Amino acid sequence: MLLPIFELTGHQVRNLGRVDRARRSLTEANLKAMAGPRSFERGLGYLDAVSGVEVGDGWVSATVHGTERYEVELALDGPGGFGGECDCPYGLEGNFCKHLVALGLTVIAQSESLPRQREAARTRVRDLDVWLSGLSKDELLALVREQIDADRQLRRRLELRAVSARGDLAAVRERIRELFDIGPFAQYGYVEYGDARAYADQAGQAVSAIGALSGSGRAADAITLAREAMRLLAEAVESVDDSDGGLGQVGAALADAHLDACRVARPDPEELARWLVGHVLGDFDGITDIDPLDYADVLGAGGMSVLRELATRAWRRKRTGWAEKYLMERLAKAGGDVDAVIAVHAADLAANGHTHLVIARELDTAGRSDEALLWAERGVREARDLGAVDTALVDDLCGRYAQAARLPDAVSLRRDHFGARRSLLAYQQLRAAARAVDCWQAERVGALALLREDAGRRHGGWYGGPVLVDALLDDKDVEAAWQAAIEADAHDRQWLTLADQACAARPADALGVYLRLAEPLTLQTGNAVYEQLVSMLLGMRDCHRRLGTPDEFSAYVAALRTTQKRKRNLMRLMEQHGL
Repeated sequence: MLLPIFELTGHQVRNLGRVDRARRSLTEANLKAMAGPRSFERGLGYLDAVSGVEVGDGWVSATVHGTERYEVELALDGPGGFGGECDCPYGLEGNFCKHLVALGLTVIAQSESLPRQREAARTRVRDLDVWLSGLSKDELLALVREQIDADRQLRRRLELRAVSARGDLAAVRERIRELFDIGPFAQYGYVEYGDARAYADQAGQAVSAIGALSGSGRAADAITLAREAMRLLAEAVESVDDSDGGLGQVGAALADAHLDACRVARPDPEELARWLVGHVLGDFDGITDIDPLDYADVLGAGGMSVLRELATRAWRRKRTGWAEKYLMERLAKAGGDVDAVIAVHAADLAANGHTHLVIARELDTAGRSDEALLWAERGVREARDLGAVDTALVDDLCGRYAQAARLPDAVSLRRDHFGARRSLLAYQQLRAAARAVDCWQAERVGALALLREDAGRRHGGWYGGPVLVDALLDDKDVEAAWQAAIEADAHDRQWLTLADQACAARPADALGVYLRLAEPLTLQTGNAVYEQLVSMLLGMRDCHRRLGTPDEFSAYVAALRTTQKRKRNLMRLMEQHGL
C-alpha cells in the first residue's frame, strides 16, 4: 500500500528532500530531481514496460515489467509534493526508482486527460459510497464475508480486530504468535527470498493490530504484546532471507507502535527504564533499533535518572561491550557530559590509537583543544607499533602541531612514522613537513638511506618494486632513480615511468624499455591493453625523433600493423594518434 507523503519514514523523507518543496507539480524536471540523473535516465528505457495504468483521485498505479513484475504507485497530492512507492528492491529501500520514473513520465504524457480521469475516479468513489450506504446490514455482512473469503490478509486483519474488541488478550496473543510463525512459508525451516515478502506482509498485520489496541483504549496491552512481538520477530529473522529489508521495516514499525503505546499508557518510568536497558543490551535490539532517548518524554526526569544509572552499571560490568559503550555514549552526549563520553572511550582504548583520535575530536567539539592535543600525543606515544598506528591520528597530530607553530615536532613525528612504515606516502608526507621548515635536504639523506637498506633486502613496494625507486621518481631525480632501478630490480611499472621521465636525457635507454615492455602486450587483447600499447608507441616515436632514427620507427609500426591487423580497435586507436 502506498505511503502518503506525511507518513514516509525518515529515510524516505531524506530522499524526497532532493525536491524543492515549492515545486510540487509532476514534471520531467521534478521527476529527475526526485530520482536523480541515473534513475531518471534508466527510467526512460522502461516506458514501454508500463501496463495496467489505473488513475484514482490522488494516485496513479501500474505494473512495470523489469527484471520481475513490479507494482508501482504514484501519490500526486501529498503535502510535500508528489511521491511514490515501488516494490522493487531499490524502491523498498525508500528510493524513487526507475520504475516510478517510467510511470511518472507515462502520466505526464497523458496529462491532458488526467483531470478527467481523476474526476471519473471521484465519481466512482461517490457512487460506491452511495451504494454501500443503501445496503442493509445483512447485505453488508454478505459483502464482507465474500471479501473475507477472497482476501486472506483482510480476513486476518478482521479476525484480529474481532478478538481485540472482545478484550481477549490471550486470543490476540495467540493470533500474533501465528502471524509471526514462519512455518507456512518455510521449507526445511528457512524462508527463502521468494517467500520473504509474503511473510513480512503477514508479520506487518500483527504490528497493525498492536497499533490498533493503543487507539482503542488498550495501550497497556499494546505495550505487552509489542514486547512479545519483538522477541518473536528477533527469533524469526534468523530463519528468513530478508535481503529486501521487509522485516527491518516491520521491526521499525513495531518499535514505533511500542513507543506510541507508552506515550498513551504512561507505564511506570522505572519499569520502562529497566526494560529499555535490557532490550538495548539484549539479543533482540538489532531488528527494532530502539533508541531509549526517544522515550525521554515518557520516562521523565526520574525515569531518565534510572536509565542512566542502569546503563552505567551495565557498562562498568562490561566496559568493552559495544552495546554498553554505545548506550553510555548516547546518554552522556545527550546530557552534555563530555567527561563521561571520554571515560567511555578511555576504558577501551584501541592499540592503533584510533580511540585516542575519537577522544581528541570530542574534546575539540567541547572547545578543549589543549586536552585534545595531549590525547592525540598519547595515542601515538602508547601505540605498540608506530607502523600500524591509525594514519588519521598521525595526520591529525601533525595538523595540531602546525596550528600550534610546532613544525619541528611535526617533522619529528613524520620522520618516526616514515621509519616505521617506509611507504611512498609516508616519504611524501615527511618531505612536505620538512620543506615547511627548510630541512628537507638533511631529512632526505636519512630517508633514502633507509629505503636503500630496504631495497638491498629486496623489500617490495605497495604495488611491487622497491619504494626507493618510487621515491626518487617522485623527487624527479631521474638519474638516481635509473641507477636504483638497475641495482634493485625495479618493477615493470617503475621502468615504464622511468622511460617516460628519461626520454629526453636518455632516449636510447628509454627506447629499450619501451620495446621490452611492448612485446608481451602484442600477444594480448582488450581496449585497456591497446591504450597502454599506443602510449608506449608514442614514447618510442619521441625517442626515435631525439635519436634521429624516424625511419626505424616507421618500419617498426609497419611491421606491427601487419602482425596486429585483426585487432580493429587497436588499428583504430593507432590511426587516431597518427601512428
